[in-house]
Amino acid sequence: MAADFAEELKNLHATLIGIETVLDIEGLRRRAEELEREAADPDLWSDQDRAQAVTRKLSSVRGDISRIDGLRHRWEDISAAFDLGDDDLMAEAIEQLPALSKDISVLEVRTLLSGEYDERDAIVQLSAGAGGVDAADWTSMLMRMYTRWAERHGYATEVYDTSEAEEAGLKSATFLIKAPYAYGTLRSEHGVHRLVRISPFDNQNRRQTSFAGVEITPVVELSDHVDIDDKDLRIDIFRSSGPGGQGVNTTDSAVRITHLPTGIVVTCQNERSQLQNKAAAMVVLQAKLLERRRAEEAAEKQRLTGGPQDVSFGSQIRNYVLHPYQMVKDLRTDVETSNTSAVLDGEIDEFIDAEVRWRRTAESGAN
Repeated sequence: MAADFAEELKNLHATLIGIETVLDIEGLRRRAEELEREAADPDLWSDQDRAQAVTRKLSSVRGDISRIDGLRHRWEDISAAFDLGDDDLMAEAIEQLPALSKDISVLEVRTLLSGEYDERDAIVQLSAGAGGVDAADWTSMLMRMYTRWAERHGYATEVYDTSEAEEAGLKSATFLIKAPYAYGTLRSEHGVHRLVRISPFDNQNRRQTSFAGVEITPVVELSDHVDIDDKDLRIDIFRSSGPGGQGVNTTDSAVRITHLPTGIVVTCQNERSQLQNKAAAMVVLQAKLLERRRAEEAAEKQRLTGGPQDVSFGSQIRNYVLHPYQMVKDLRTDVETSNTSAVLDGEIDEFIDAEVRWRRTAESGAN
């Protein structure tokens, strides 16, 4: 038996080295030093948004370093106990090995989150589907499940909107989960979730099936200002035409600005001076570029959400059965548990980890 545990310890060490390589532990240490210097700059807090971004990133990097170092120290302690050959120490080490294996596996999942948006915060949108009042109640149960999951991990949440149903529960809810890699971690929760139970709203105690849709989207950054590189502009000056008086029509004051990367053309000739027309044209160009970017981000968000969901029978990704037996089963990964109360109280890491691995395998197969 000791040989089996020694082999498991060897395999865990190989996995841990792989994690340290992928997450680049030395690079993380250098990044932490850079962020610490930036955070110590007394002028940092003159820009609140930048300061919060820096401190938050520093906290995330420190957390990654601490988790990796902690796992390595635990592995070294258990390995030392095996090397010493003391029966009591070996028994204690063998007892600690399953917990170490689980924690290494959890961190290994992080190495699989390499999507473009995976490291961003996640916006969770819930909507009641087929099932009437039970579906609305199910939607509120899902909101509790995800917020409890966030609480268990120490992640902050911010509720954007809730729409209460007439009798009970929620018609919809939108909330933010603030955490490193929240989107990458949760994005496979996107889909239809099906609940089967004895309805608490049926006076005949009949079994009811209800559905709720879960949409997971990354936070897409927007700003009110678009930086424009002068090299991207072609500015043409010409004589104004049309109404405006003698001064306007007889001087080369009109301005046409072409934004070369996008082909957007803005012309202004209402002002008397060339400088005034150029300033006005730049304001219009800023607005057009901002609107273009908003439209592109909205289209990207639509692509990421996969469009409207059919929130009804046959479209679910996971079943939660509370009657006639207790079972939660994911239909993609086949992960299941009979501990339904724990799942509904936010203990969904086993499902999430399996989803990340399943998604990585599916994406690799598609490439």
